[in-house]
Parts: sequence; structure tokens; C-alpha cells
Amino acid sequence: MKRVARQKSAVNVAQPVSFGKRLKRSGSLYLLMLPSLVIMFLFTYIPMYGVTIAFKDFTPARGIMGSSWAGLKYFRQYFNSYQFWITIKNTLVISIYSIIVTFPLPIALALMCNQMTRKGFKKFFQVSTYLPHFISTVVMCGMIILFLSPSQGIIAKLLGYLGITLPNLMGQPSAFSSIYVWTEAWQHVGWDSILYIAALSAVDPSLYEAATMDGASKWQKLVNIDIPMLLPTATIMFILRTGSIMSVGFEKVYLLQNTLNSSASEIISTYVYKMGLVSSQYSLSAAIGLFNNIINLVLLLSVNYISKKMSDTSLV
Repeated sequence: MKRVARQKSAVNVAQPVSFGKRLKRSGSLYLLMLPSLVIMFLFTYIPMYGVTIAFKDFTPARGIMGSSWAGLKYFRQYFNSYQFWITIKNTLVISIYSIIVTFPLPIALALMCNQMTRKGFKKFFQVSTYLPHFISTVVMCGMIILFLSPSQGIIAKLLGYLGITLPNLMGQPSAFSSIYVWTEAWQHVGWDSILYIAALSAVDPSLYEAATMDGASKWQKLVNIDIPMLLPTATIMFILRTGSIMSVGFEKVYLLQNTLNSSASEIISTYVYKMGLVSSQYSLSAAIGLFNNIINLVLLLSVNYISKKMSDTSLV
């Protein structure tokens, strides 16, 4: 009888708590989460119905429901246009260049910050690297154009004292990707390093003490303690960056774009804007945007799968 009673009690313990009980127990937390869920549903899931525009001859007068079906007409139009390979190439060049430069720099900055022992200098260094992140994109682009001006820019003035003439970099297609990426690094590397600094702050101090007792140098501590602790976080961030490899920031590219550098600055997002809002080709712009998102989704799932198989670190 005692054995049966124990088995019944074990079964009762193993039974999962019902959703109603969990809702009653954590009702205040679910209530706080409710506005976020409503906003996400209204502005993320409901607008997904508009994707059908990519498969229709959409006109605002007829609406989405009244417009006739066009099938894959606008996908073929984009694939056969002369802008297809230009926009794909420019998007990939800027995006991959950005990952190569701006992905390892925050990790290096966090490791360097973690080695600083003087708290006053460490705080000053962190704040000075964070501040550019809070400059708006419009102001940042204005600063870039002013600084790189061949006639009135501060860089041209400084080089002029040395007898060097600054070329019109904003008018050179070959210089556009470097201007975009390195100014992006200057603006956001400090802010992006916060996540890695937080990961390093969670390292058990006893590991450093044990390494010191064993005679390990600072470099050995960095290689054998700090970097392994950052690898899971860096892997997740790399997966997320890869999943948005076809989504280069529209605002900055568009504001830095001009007729001279358009051959290197015309990316998918700017082309979608020009086709959709400037030329009123809504179906074509929707088809391009949908194609772009599908590529991002495939890349995200592929990299996440590879990461899970190789390192057991993944998004899910």
C-alpha cells in the first residue's frame, strides 16, 4: 500500500501545471507582456497579408482584394532587369565588408576594456566609445559629407597644409563601401561591445586566481579564459548578423548616395524605395522586398543549422 501511495504521489508531482494555474500564479507578468504582444500582432503579423501585393497587379483604387493576380510576373521583371545583379552585388559587398570589420572589433574592444585596471580611465574609455552611437543617422551623414568635402572639409584643410589634395571621395564609387563601413564601425563598435563586456563580467574571478597561481600570463588568461567565455555569445551574434546579410541600412546609404557613386551605392533597400514610393510600382517593390526577406531567412536557418551541428550553439 505504501509503495502504491508513493507511486501515485510521484505521478502527481510529475504532472505539468496547467496553463490556467500558471496564468493565475503569474497573471501580473502576463499582463505586463500583453501590450507588447498586441503591438507585435498589429504591426508585424497583420501587415504580412500585404505580401500578396507581390503576386498581384496592385492599384490603390482597387485595393489588395480587388487587384487581379499576376503570379510571378514581377519577380521575373526584377530578375531580368539590369539592376538585379547591380543591387545584389552592392548589397553583398557592403554587408560582407561590414561583417568582416564590425563583427570582430566589438569583441576586441571588450577584451581590451576587460584588461584595463584603472577604473577612472576605463569608464572614460567606455563612455567615449559609446557616445557616437547616439548621433542620429541624418546628422552622421551630414558630418561625413562635410568632413570629406574636397573644398571645405576639415580633412581637406588638414591635408592642404601638407600639400596633399583630397579627391572627391563621395563621388568615387570605389570609395563608397569603405566610407560606409568604417564610419559605421566608428559609430557603433563601442555600443556593440557592451554585450561582450557583460559576458566577460560574468566570468568567475576564481578562474583568474587559479590561472595566476599556475603562472599564466595576461595573454594566456585572455586566450584560455576570456575568449572561450565569449564564443557562445559571439556565435549567436554572428548567426543574427548573417540572417540580415541582405538587409543593409537604408537610411545611411540613401543619404550618402549621389549620381556619381550610385553604381556602388544602389542596394536592394534603396531600389525598393525608388520603385515603390518614387515610381509607384508597388507590386514590383513588394516582390523585390519579399525576395530579399526569403534570402535572409534561408541564410539564417542555414547558418543556425551549421552552428548547431558544429558547436551546439544556436538560436533554438
